[in-house]
Amino acid sequence: MKFLIDECLSPMLATRARDRGHGESTHVVWRRWAGLKDWELKSRIIDGDWTFVTRNVSDFRGPAHAPGSEGQYADVALHAGLICLDAEGEMDLALQLRLFDDALDTLARDSDLVNRVLEITWEAGTIHGRRYRLPADET
Repeated sequence: MKFLIDECLSPMLATRARDRGHGESTHVVWRRWAGLKDWELKSRIIDGDWTFVTRNVSDFRGPAHAPGSEGQYADVALHAGLICLDAEGEMDLALQLRLFDDALDTLARDSDLVNRVLEITWEAGTIHGRRYRLPADET
């Protein structure tokens, strides 16, 4: 897998992905895509076959109660996966790395993220993981 890390997250996540065997992983800033609007970035993600990692969860997957009803991935028929890292309050570098490590550990056991979202959330001092299809109507 090759990960594209959103600019709202540290470039250290791309370094961590590379250290863990995902050598093509990169960061939006390293690609000189910083400042692009989400819809401009989306076409680059899809065309590049990137698994996108973001903290802007609802911007890409839509609202929690109806993933795919809105957001940048609402009209995407085929994608390499979306990883959403989320936390109550601030997400410092240590927490970003902890959540991303959990995502990488999860993917080491089951790497299939095609048309899927992997959400890793820090809530009340505990990491929660959830994986689901997007688009939801995929058979």
